Amino acid sequence: MRFSLWCGVSRPWEALVADATRAETMGWDGVWLPDHFLELDGSAGRPECLAQLAALAVAVPRVRLGSLVCAITYRNPGVLASQAVTVDRISGGRFVLGLGAGWQANEHHAYGIPMPDVTVRLDMLDEAAQVVRGLLAGERVTFSGEHYQLDDALALTPAQSRVPLLIGGGGERRTLRSVAQWADEWNTWGGPEVLAHKGAVLDRHCEDVDRDPAEIHRSAQMAVYLDREPDPTIRFPAVSGSPAQLQELMQGYADAGVGEFVVRDETFGPRGPARDDLLDRFLVEVAAPFRE
Repeated sequence: MRFSLWCGVSRPWEALVADATRAETMGWDGVWLPDHFLELDGSAGRPECLAQLAALAVAVPRVRLGSLVCAITYRNPGVLASQAVTVDRISGGRFVLGLGAGWQANEHHAYGIPMPDVTVRLDMLDEAAQVVRGLLAGERVTFSGEHYQLDDALALTPAQSRVPLLIGGGGERRTLRSVAQWADEWNTWGGPEVLAHKGAVLDRHCEDVDRDPAEIHRSAQMAVYLDREPDPTIRFPAVSGSPAQLQELMQGYADAGVGEFVVRDETFGPRGPARDDLLDRFLVEVAAPFRE
């Protein structure tokens, strides 16, 4: 199992570089960034995700890098694929493009970005995934859909044979069907029971489209509090416990077929030596028996 960090991008650039460098030195497998332009409460703007990932590709030379996840409402998928392949080439083949339907209403309103209802956004995600999948492999793509039209479009040749496409979300009827058809990787929030249940749904979608479910790498997110009480205001699924208790959690994920666990570094406390020590302890005392 891989273990990766989700780093909030509200921190200054210098702090993000330091945190990603520290993660690489400590032995984490990946660094993921969210894709938002505005804080949820509208109090401040946020740095742009793909620009920061391109810079991190130079600053940190080993770990996987990815977006978790880019909202399809913000970008034309052909342009997004070109950006992704560019970051992949800069990184030497370490980039994963995470894609989702989008959900944060306040930034759509603030920037004048249309935000259709969820049914339309899921239609857009499915079309975009078809378009992006071909472009991420360096193929020419002609596509005529309800939302996107491409005529002999071509991105750069990636450093990898194809930049992996991750789709984020847990919707069982639409999102997981798109994962089965188009994605190389899948990510969702939740505990082992959630991942096991939704993983079984994904397996059935794979059977419907005649695809081997083992082809899809599965990852989970959870806010983790090691030997600390969880923040009661956090809006994400969270768990707290001792190293032994968290090892039981990791075993549950492994049993559910999860190949990567992503934690929010912010839930380990404010930046500084105390957080670094906790992150070190998580890798040594919790993650070590499950590492690939």
